[in-house]
Amino acid sequence: MIPFKRMLAVGLAMALAGALPAAAQTDKQNAALPDAVRSAGALRVGIEATYPPMAYKDPATNERRGVNVDLVTAIGRDLGIEIRWEEMSFEQIVNSLTTGRIDFSGTSMTDLPARREKLTFVDYITTGGQLFTTRALAASIREATDFCGKSVSTPRFTNYFPSAQAWSERACAGRQPMQVVGSNGATASRTDLRQERNQGAILGAEFVAHLQRTEPENWVAVGKPITNNLSGLAFPKDSTALRDAIAASLQRLIDNGTYAEILKKHGIEGQAIRTVSIDAGQP
Repeated sequence: MIPFKRMLAVGLAMALAGALPAAAQTDKQNAALPDAVRSAGALRVGIEATYPPMAYKDPATNERRGVNVDLVTAIGRDLGIEIRWEEMSFEQIVNSLTTGRIDFSGTSMTDLPARREKLTFVDYITTGGQLFTTRALAASIREATDFCGKSVSTPRFTNYFPSAQAWSERACAGRQPMQVVGSNGATASRTDLRQERNQGAILGAEFVAHLQRTEPENWVAVGKPITNNLSGLAFPKDSTALRDAIAASLQRLIDNGTYAEILKKHGIEGQAIRTVSIDAGQP
């Protein structure tokens, strides 16, 4: 019989032998980060926590939840670096990036050529503006063009606002145009619709999927998204080394299944991508 102490020593040695390659791999991945980031010991990540399922506060605990929270946390583990969250409004994200307050944005942002004048993106999910309405109004609104001549709310500071206007010009040609009303955000658009100040709203397909999953008695998606694009993690334009390190980390999470598990957990696995891209969003 092998003495207990010897068994313990052998077991410990085997455990350490198994752990060393993983630790060495993490060190190698950490080395890909810029020196300034590694010296700081943390990544400063901006987050707007009012947009489920991507980032939001759990009403029971007030803790951050969502796809982006889980993904960025997993990226931090993969790279062996601490994540320091900086909560802010969506409107503050770009300025916080360009002034160096944060290293990158963990908030979903559509990758658009106009935004790439100041920013660069790691694209990680498909997205699009989704029309939706209340269950009460759904009887008279069955397809997207039923919104022609009706009032629809969408956040004025997102790309959904001009995209909705452009869609109306095309889809409602020869009919009354869809009246696009700019709101102060996703919550405001949903409140306006719930109170029937508008007959519809446009938010990201991921948000509408979350609403239908959590409140199926209240909300109905109408038609397919009126736009088709990519959302990305945003970086300052000249922060290419950090961008590329994050992109490589995210691709590892896709390859090892972590990414798919996170999207499935939050009900948006249909918006997954297979390969990370850089600045691949369309107008």
